[in-house]
Amino acid sequence: MPDPSSSLAPFPWLDVAVIIGLVCLNGVFAMSELAIVSSRKARLKALAAGGRKGAQSALLLSAEPGRFLSTVQIGITLVGIVAGAYSGASLGRPVGDRLLMLGVPPAWAHEAGFILVIALTTYASLIIGELVPKQFALRAPEGIACVVAGPMKMLARATAPLVWLLDRSSALIFHLLGMRRESENHVTAEELHLIVAEAQSAGVIDESERAMISSVMRLADRPVRGLMTPRTDVDWLDVDADEEEIRARLVETPHTRLPVAEGSVDAIVGVVQARDLVGVLLDRKPVVLRQLMRPAPIIPDRMDAMDALAVLQGAAVPMALVHDEYGHFEGMVTPADLLAAIAGEFASDAEAGTDPPAVEREDGSWLLSGSLSADGMADRLGIRLPFERDYETTAGFALAQLRHLPETGESFQYGSWKFEIVDMDGRKIDKLLAQCTTDRVEEPDEA
Repeated sequence: MPDPSSSLAPFPWLDVAVIIGLVCLNGVFAMSELAIVSSRKARLKALAAGGRKGAQSALLLSAEPGRFLSTVQIGITLVGIVAGAYSGASLGRPVGDRLLMLGVPPAWAHEAGFILVIALTTYASLIIGELVPKQFALRAPEGIACVVAGPMKMLARATAPLVWLLDRSSALIFHLLGMRRESENHVTAEELHLIVAEAQSAGVIDESERAMISSVMRLADRPVRGLMTPRTDVDWLDVDADEEEIRARLVETPHTRLPVAEGSVDAIVGVVQARDLVGVLLDRKPVVLRQLMRPAPIIPDRMDAMDALAVLQGAAVPMALVHDEYGHFEGMVTPADLLAAIAGEFASDAEAGTDPPAVEREDGSWLLSGSLSADGMADRLGIRLPFERDYETTAGFALAQLRHLPETGESFQYGSWKFEIVDMDGRKIDKLLAQCTTDRVEEPDEA
């Protein structure tokens, strides 16, 4: 009896190779699409400046996403159609003949062979033609974009009429929907904070660097009112002080510059530098403060820190007097205040015998100074404060929650933290105790 397998034609392995090639080509298109779309423009510009071949072409493609996506879609669609049709036509019957040999009924064998070929081709297209190439693109988008940009530009030129038609058609759909194709999304400050936090979690930067970067990013949003030395803490000289008083003040103060006022700190008329005073005293000349003092700029208390920095850079002395909208003196700001807002307080700047602004206790609670910045308090406790707020310090935060001048022992709840007023300095909140009341901190609604 003759062997039925002897009548079978050889299996078309060349057709299999062609189909695999088409699937791989589909993968190239998918990888190119995701690589160029997800590439960072700043990184591509740096590669282009360094002479990397293909980087400039990748930048041009990413600048026109509509045309580029149309080009890629043409390639993916054509390859998908050809791969599906070719696989079914070339492999359906040979696979059906072999299923017939395995005992599949003749009425079903060829249909089953066709379905099996299409299913395997689709599976290979999903894995080899989509998922794996896209994962490669996500691992190194800029490098892959530089490699594929040249071929993609040539394909765009070869299919220019069809690309134009698809691009215009998609633009028409967006117009009918009343939408713009160009993305209006920009990186927000919160996203930058998240990126920095992610870099710290990944070990790219350490915690101190993360805190400093976050402080720099917040600096432009902070008014000088939250950075200044308040008027109650300002060391100053009376313009009519005698030499003995001036000597005593120079010995007491740690500052290199002192405001000069007429009888009261509310009437500051200028700023004198300690080195100028020391020079006059060493030369045994009479000390006339009106001759030694220099003018200091006056800035509003709502001016942001970056604008205040520009004022300080152009001032005769790097010290600015902060006034409120009614013209009342509120405090003064110096470059040291701006540096402390970025890097934190320096121990040498703290007065002898004073406690640090925040101390974590053994039970996980925090003893906080009322003068600690609200942002500093939020960073330590891991809580989120409203972006729009009328206070800059922890004491101001407590007053905003209580809505009255508190007494020692009063407390309030904010999220999962209980805050207790533990010390009052007259009418000023001096110390607060923050205790977490749950294991998981839940942020309050900012609205």
